[in-house]
Amino acid sequence: MTDESRPAGWSDLTYHVMRCTGWHPGRSVPVDIKERALRERGGWFEIHDAARRFLAEFGWLGTDTWTPGPTMPQSPFRFDPGLAEGERETFARLSEQAGTYLYPIGHADSGDNYLGMAADGAVYIGKDSVERLADTAHAAIEILVMERQTDAPLPFVLAGDHLVLPHTAEHDLSAEIGTRWSAETDRVLRLAGWYPGRSVPTADWERILHEADEDFEMHEAARRFLTEFGGLAINVNGPGRAAGRSPFGLDPLVATWDYEIFDVLSEEAGTYLYPIGDASRGNFYLGMAADGAVYAGKDNVSLLADTPDGALENLIVGIRP
Repeated sequence: MTDESRPAGWSDLTYHVMRCTGWHPGRSVPVDIKERALRERGGWFEIHDAARRFLAEFGWLGTDTWTPGPTMPQSPFRFDPGLAEGERETFARLSEQAGTYLYPIGHADSGDNYLGMAADGAVYIGKDSVERLADTAHAAIEILVMERQTDAPLPFVLAGDHLVLPHTAEHDLSAEIGTRWSAETDRVLRLAGWYPGRSVPTADWERILHEADEDFEMHEAARRFLTEFGGLAINVNGPGRAAGRSPFGLDPLVATWDYEIFDVLSEEAGTYLYPIGDASRGNFYLGMAADGAVYAGKDNVSLLADTPDGALENLIVGIRP
């Protein structure tokens, strides 16, 4: 992170949030096709140079799909003029209230408010009424990340060179923190329904998979893991430490009809893998070896972690093989 690469007025957190959306110094994307489509469908929106420059640098980036949380003021946003399709009358009214023509550049507050830009580069926000958010685009982004209060803000805070989900002092009292996983992982698992001593039956999972293919044989490592974590769905999105966070589920039945895939993955891993769930919206399976190591894959396989707890940590904080 250097002064040359960070826009003036951006905090460390804003800079890092924007880098995690995909922005980078010098970013430039074409806007002509989107501009023409919006104009043709909206019948009123005529882009000005300030909006064109903004969208060329920040267009189609957003944080509105990241995991929301109650602790930080960051407003989930998306910079996409197409979000205002069909809202010609709304923007006409907002422009009249602002006293200047506003071109749509996206939305904020998880879609509760539109963002519009004036020809002088000032950014306005609103839906029922409008207010001036900032005099410049960079200042507006800083406010969205650092100051804008919303009902479902983004929870991330900056920790060194990456973003983390914050935790409270109460979380630090958990016996698992530092011995099994981080405070961040502890918080996410508890929000998903895990608690110390959790125990759920695994017999139905074992029976259904064995009936689907008799070569599905649950080993003790998988049984212990599913007893504690089976059935949990962890809905995390956003930037991670080495890769994007994505939802994952700990339901072995997702692989009911895919023994052949697990057979290939087991052969590639050099050890029998029993299904324990899937991740990245079903793009890869999670399989556990008899020694507790967890592998991830579908077309090919990679070691996710040597232990079940390590695998949960890596999935939650965004570390991929």
